[in-house]
Amino acid sequence: MSRLRIFKMSDKESEVQEIVLEADQELRFEVEQKNETVTLELKSGYAEIFGTELVKGKTYTFGIGAKLAVFTWQGCTLELKGRKDISYVAKETPMMFYLNCHACLEQLRMKAEVDSEVKRGPITMVVGPTDVGKSTVCRILLNYAVRMGRTPVFVDLDVGQGQVSVPGSVGSVLVERPASVDEGFSQQAPLVYHFGHTGIQKNVQVMNLIVSKMAEVVHERLQINKKANTSGLIINTCGWVKGDGYKQVTHAAQAFEVDIILVLDQEKLYNELVRDMPTFVKVVLLPKSGGVVERTKKFRGETRDSRVRQYFYGLKTPLHPHSFDVKFSELKIYKIGAPPLPDSCMPLGMKADDNMTKLVHVQPGLHLLHHLLAVSFATSPEDDVITTNIAGYICVTNVDLEMHTVTVLSPQPRPLPDTLLLLSEVQFMDSH
Repeated sequence: MSRLRIFKMSDKESEVQEIVLEADQELRFEVEQKNETVTLELKSGYAEIFGTELVKGKTYTFGIGAKLAVFTWQGCTLELKGRKDISYVAKETPMMFYLNCHACLEQLRMKAEVDSEVKRGPITMVVGPTDVGKSTVCRILLNYAVRMGRTPVFVDLDVGQGQVSVPGSVGSVLVERPASVDEGFSQQAPLVYHFGHTGIQKNVQVMNLIVSKMAEVVHERLQINKKANTSGLIINTCGWVKGDGYKQVTHAAQAFEVDIILVLDQEKLYNELVRDMPTFVKVVLLPKSGGVVERTKKFRGETRDSRVRQYFYGLKTPLHPHSFDVKFSELKIYKIGAPPLPDSCMPLGMKADDNMTKLVHVQPGLHLLHHLLAVSFATSPEDDVITTNIAGYICVTNVDLEMHTVTVLSPQPRPLPDTLLLLSEVQFMDSH
């Protein structure tokens, strides 16, 4: 039996729980209150959080928004301090299914190492509706691969979360070490493309263009990195899986030439993919974890905010962004996609769809306040701006109409590179 011992303390102090887990059990807890923190310590045995091993005797601290599952294969004793909103021990978990997936991927990697006929390691895409734990499954599979000495590439196509850069972007990164429990994977030299919205449906054409470009560049990079090539890719997708969303999933599968699609918790989607995918693509239906919770719109917004804050300021390891003024005359700001017009109003030979990939010049003004701007590597609107990757993001924190300047928050010191800036609908209120 797993045991839960609670030591009540005065209101000013937090309660302390000692939790004994048996093999294949997990402790799930959530922190929902602002200014509340919970600390976790592994006292004995072995445990992991989403595939990252916990270090015995080390204290891990979690704040608002944390939804954690501490799993043990062999059994362990944990100490939890602080007020949680929810905390319980689960005896039924899908971890064995996820471990089996990892074992199958590892066999394919070993085959790619020794068999010259096999051109590369497995390319795996994780799909499913919103709030089924896709990001978590990606993290578990990546962590297990790295613990076997592999260096897989993580591709994040979920523009709503933006795990590699910020929401409103897609990115990929070579994963060389396990994710840290609180800060995720190291973001060294990511490849990032700007989309500018947190929902694919805002501009499906542009999403398809950048997914195709991302696939092309990632495959080129695999060609020159043998270790990454045999390790393969893990691709995270967004939760829009109906209609155009489903078409986007199949487009991504073709662009990245996937071998395996893991479908979380939706038989209908599984059956559609079995029907529509070529026979050499293996489609697998997996259960979601009972610990996965539906996120409210408000909570999603807060998560996006904290993701952007982490981008500029760091989390446990503080970053120190720069703030400086830029003259209106020095800014070349564009947005992707003009308002759609009916076909009857379009110039001869143009379709309304073409408007969605159009580059529109944006005059500096108060409408830029709090918006993120992508710093493109493109230097002129004549370049192929949509499929040019970006250096990073800045945020407009003030607009001075008298002085004709904007104040920006930037990860790099001044000056800004002399390239195009692309407007994002994502906003961030800098409270530092």
